[in-house]
Amino acid sequence: MSEATRTRRLVSPSPEETHRLGVKLGQLLAPGDFVGLVGDLGAGKTHLVRGVAEGAGVASSEVASPTFAIVYPYDGRIPLYHADLYRLADQEELYATGFMDLLDEGRAMLVEWLDRIPQAAPRDFLRVTLRHEGEDARSLEVEAFGARPAALLDAWLG
Repeated sequence: MSEATRTRRLVSPSPEETHRLGVKLGQLLAPGDFVGLVGDLGAGKTHLVRGVAEGAGVASSEVASPTFAIVYPYDGRIPLYHADLYRLADQEELYATGFMDLLDEGRAMLVEWLDRIPQAAPRDFLRVTLRHEGEDARSLEVEAFGARPAALLDAWLG
């Protein structure tokens, strides 16, 4: 993997703030954007994803964990795929799901547990790593790989 073109770090003091950050990102997403999420269980990935989906115009009642389905499609302001790689063993198993074909469909993609199969990411993408910083606070390290993700990061977090 190439080196990130931009990196930002911040602390979200609450799940509500993590959700708000997600909403802002979702408002900025465009078809073809890829956001990979990394973090332990309970690190805040779901709060961020629900916010992104809301910001992308997806009804909150539609947002579900795709852990068992692997990929879940949403239709909102933009078409959005939400994937969860937690239960997959390797790139070969991911390939067998048809996931790689979805990258060419022009939807924005949110992919949880990207660290389990980093090869799932395209060349240009945004990676958000969430970590526990106490009971409610979470740190976010956001890395942009490529020109479009760098512009997205700048618009999102300045």
